[in-house]
Amino acid sequence: MITTLIFDIGNVLADFVWEEHYRSFGYDAAMVDRIAKATVKDPLWNEYDRGVMSCEEILQGFIDNDPGIESDIRRVLQDVGTMVKRNDYAIPWIHELQGKGYRCLYLSNFSEKAHIECAAALDFIPHMDGGILSYQDQVIKPMPEIYQLLIDRYGLVPEECVFMDDTPRNLDGAEKFGIHTIHFKNQAQAIEDLKKLGVDA
Repeated sequence: MITTLIFDIGNVLADFVWEEHYRSFGYDAAMVDRIAKATVKDPLWNEYDRGVMSCEEILQGFIDNDPGIESDIRRVLQDVGTMVKRNDYAIPWIHELQGKGYRCLYLSNFSEKAHIECAAALDFIPHMDGGILSYQDQVIKPMPEIYQLLIDRYGLVPEECVFMDDTPRNLDGAEKFGIHTIHFKNQAQAIEDLKKLGVDA
């Protein structure tokens, strides 16, 4: 019996629209790709979410990746408020599931900077029953520690939980704890997969 639904945030409850954000500054496709290679596509981006390094240290790392576009990197990352866009179905779906007796938690790799600057797009968080944003505990998916922390903090029975994420390696991490998983592609597909697990979605 499933009692708890665990949601990733990026590309599940909200979309990570970094390309749209970068293009909004007037850059062409080649420049967007160049900035992306120095920033969101670089492994250092994960350090934002892990919350161990300062924003200044991370920013300097991005600049070191491509010093020739320092001003552009600083420009696009000064405020990342339009880098996340909440999906319209998020709050109604959460309320619907809660109304059917399910507990709804979030488990997301998220930085403090994005949490603050994208607050408007994250307005579904107060409607949920709790969860973990990685930077707050300095662990990221798929590190085993983040799943164990969620289980312990909320007294979860893994076999009674379903975790939805758009990234397979994060699902693999959850499965090692006995948590059911769904590779999220869109809401309609996720609802069908939840039904297969006996969830009244």
